[in-house]
Amino acid sequence: MKHFIFAAALLSAAGTAGAQEGAAAVDPNAVAFKFYAGEAAKPGNVFFSPYSMYTAFGMAYEGAKGATAEEIAGVFAFPGGAGLRAGLASIQKNLAAASKGAEFIQANSFWAQKDYKFLPAYLKTLKTGYGAEARNADFKKKTEGARKAINSWTSRKTKGKIPELFPADSLTAMTRLVLVNAVYFKGQWETTFKKDMTFDTDFTKTDGGKVKIKMMSAAGARDAEYTENEDLQALRLPYKGGGLSMLVLLPRRGKAVTDVEKDFGAGKLEDLRKSLATEKVKVFLPRFKFSAGYKLNGPLAALGMPTAFTDKADFSGMDGTQGLYIQNAFHKAFVEVNEEGTEAAAATGVAMGLKSMPMGQKMFRADRPFLFFIEDTKTGLILFMGRMEDPAKSE
Repeated sequence: MKHFIFAAALLSAAGTAGAQEGAAAVDPNAVAFKFYAGEAAKPGNVFFSPYSMYTAFGMAYEGAKGATAEEIAGVFAFPGGAGLRAGLASIQKNLAAASKGAEFIQANSFWAQKDYKFLPAYLKTLKTGYGAEARNADFKKKTEGARKAINSWTSRKTKGKIPELFPADSLTAMTRLVLVNAVYFKGQWETTFKKDMTFDTDFTKTDGGKVKIKMMSAAGARDAEYTENEDLQALRLPYKGGGLSMLVLLPRRGKAVTDVEKDFGAGKLEDLRKSLATEKVKVFLPRFKFSAGYKLNGPLAALGMPTAFTDKADFSGMDGTQGLYIQNAFHKAFVEVNEEGTEAAAATGVAMGLKSMPMGQKMFRADRPFLFFIEDTKTGLILFMGRMEDPAKSE
């Protein structure tokens, strides 16, 4: 048996950022709708960061070879050669510009077994190509201590929003490498909601059940980018600085969020973005906060990269052998939306181990399930994507 674990973490608050300018071949959005389609089939809230997953698995992909590399590239649409690193560097630069006026942190790290021989070229790629912090760990004799140290690093980088990326017993004495990506974003709405105008009301879930929620509002209508069609209303709420925004897709009354999700993808999302125009809109949006966690082994295997999780995996670009595979992969995310703005967090983890173990104004009242995206307004890069099914739930 081979053992591999990989980890990545991402946190966003009161805003989002993303950018692809100058990196057309690099598209972190590619995995967004693939992964969402699988999770949307399950009941409840959904929230994750395709950007975090893309970056973390990019570090793993750098060490993959043969069919393993081909499958990973197929799922994430990774370009060949050094294109991935160059593209991500361009995205990071654009993100820094887009997130001005907000708090934005992103960081990578790798945790290597202290006496295990990794290829110098691979470690150099992690350091120079991904800016990853190099950390030693003793998974053999101090597995739990290593797990706590990795979780502590992730928690610090995500301002405490992802306190335990790796759950108990997810790392073993056979673990040899852990890769972590962490992102944190916190920003304020360009036009805030008024706390004294937040009120209690009913939210109608997909099954028809009703829950009491806190609905945010503000006096009068606001100028906002808005569009609508026979299926939904779409509204963009920018964060301060203007580079990041939340795009909310609200099904028409009489329609279900499942009707919107059906056959929905990057093309339809881009069509909606292009049709947005400034309107006077009276906005009502629920206050909500919840976290989500995913074990990625099954979902990613089903999307087309099963070999990476089996004995046939080839990550010889990491250590010169075929003794490593993905044992576990985790993604955790957190989001909070309130009158001031948005806070969100997410983490994805992977570890490597050895074989063997008014009249005329528009009304936007989100009192039923909806989809939402935290994205770079200019480029459309999706940092976070979610479905709000029940604002009263925190998990």
